[in-house]
Amino acid sequence: MQVEAERVADSLPQGGTSPRILRSETVLVLALSLGASGVSALISFVGSLTKEGGLKHQAANLNASHAPGRPWLDLAWQLFGIATALVPVALVAHLLFRERGAGLRTLGLDRTRPWSDLGRGVLIAAGIGSAGLAFYLVARAVGGNLTVVPESLPGVWWKYPVLVLSALQNAVLEEVIVVGYLLRRLGQLGWTPMAALVAGSVLRGSYHLYQGVGGFVGNMVMGVVFVLLYRRWQRVGPLVVAHALLDIGAFVGYALLAGKVSWLPTM
Repeated sequence: MQVEAERVADSLPQGGTSPRILRSETVLVLALSLGASGVSALISFVGSLTKEGGLKHQAANLNASHAPGRPWLDLAWQLFGIATALVPVALVAHLLFRERGAGLRTLGLDRTRPWSDLGRGVLIAAGIGSAGLAFYLVARAVGGNLTVVPESLPGVWWKYPVLVLSALQNAVLEEVIVVGYLLRRLGQLGWTPMAALVAGSVLRGSYHLYQGVGGFVGNMVMGVVFVLLYRRWQRVGPLVVAHALLDIGAFVGYALLAGKVSWLPTM
């Protein structure tokens, strides 16, 4: 208990930042990022539930064209969207640097252990990927999930690079904020480890609710696993690698297989 108390005390912000300021900061970061996405996903889910027809007959489009028929303008919008989605990560890095002088290194996102992060990330992705796909197919079959369309981009030269960049953006944004940053702040605010785990996992599930109940439950379970691994390793690096590989597999795999295999649902 003494060691744990010393660790928590060492993680507290320098300069006597009050709990009130930490709470306000956390709410603002979430309101600018995945907290707002959670509210948006809830509204979208309500809309899907109240629409005629079952959930599986509706589509959740993840990477769609922003300017059909105008590839260069579309590319500009795609890159703009990826860049602006990472602004909350830059804000978190600034807040952590001001707090400890280490930025995202505080959360274990750096280049000090590249091979370890890569190896662990590959193992996590391999373990979660097949189980996640099976769960999605079952959830959709029983009517608990929309048909997820990972990409519907035009067949232009930048399609696959943009899909990879989109996957990397998702991975960095979610793991930095929902795992590293949120757990750190909730711990500093006195939340118990179990309460913080539940909060982070429910948040992760909430912003996937636009996909349906399956998306919510599946990502909430994934959130529990990621929190436990982060607490064990004290690094978000492996989680970013795993998440990026999962999304790259989903985005690029769908682009290559859609309409060519019978087991993959399409709209």
